[in-house]
Amino acid sequence: MGLPGTALACLFLLMAVSNLSITMAVDEEWKLATATFSKDADGSIAIGGACGFGIVYQKGYGEHTAALSSSLFNKGGRCGACYEVRCVDHILWCLVGSPSVVVTATDFCPPNYGLPSDYGGWCNPPREHFEMSYPSFIKIAVPKADIVPVQYRRVSCERRGGMRFTLSGSSYYHQVLITNVGLDGEVVEVKVKGSKTGWIQMGRNWGQNWQCSANLIGQPLSFEVTSGSGRRVTSYNVALADWRFGQTFEGKQL
Repeated sequence: MGLPGTALACLFLLMAVSNLSITMAVDEEWKLATATFSKDADGSIAIGGACGFGIVYQKGYGEHTAALSSSLFNKGGRCGACYEVRCVDHILWCLVGSPSVVVTATDFCPPNYGLPSDYGGWCNPPREHFEMSYPSFIKIAVPKADIVPVQYRRVSCERRGGMRFTLSGSSYYHQVLITNVGLDGEVVEVKVKGSKTGWIQMGRNWGQNWQCSANLIGQPLSFEVTSGSGRRVTSYNVALADWRFGQTFEGKQL
């Protein structure tokens, strides 16, 4: 006997909600931190310096980005990670209902040891702090606020298309910048393979730039990427043999 229409609709709704929680939740627990916003001329964190992303709009990260204090940045390990952030416990500065916004970590907020941690040195260790882009900050707080208390948690990253691999280097070494990473947005291991080599382990150079000492010029390239959650994806022959330094190629998504 088939399910009645109402029961069937409820079943589909339950499945959809279950799938949403699976794809979105990385950390269920909310944690405490603080947040300010970037004072850049355009109100955004457009250049992802410490992650190597360059102009973040061109890398698919949009306007909702943030720089992380060292306690969160993890020496570049959190580049590309996504965080849901909401303003809490401040009746003057937090928006009504404590709405949240999802931001991508695209830069590092360096410490300022010339100022105390509770008065200007917001990114001094061991503080957990987000320097948010202006468009992100005004989603959760009044822009007149200097600094606000927030709660945050890791969430899955919604990305369009596959991971992108931007090639650089020379005949002595090979470097790849990996962007547009889905799932938890975090890359913990990268391997590269040419047509004349086996799989070569790459090391994190800085940010989301990975490097190895190998001459891979003239060989089609494959990449194996492992996320922070342990998922491993292999993109075979992403770049054909006639690739050039500076080019970007799209592979599979996590």
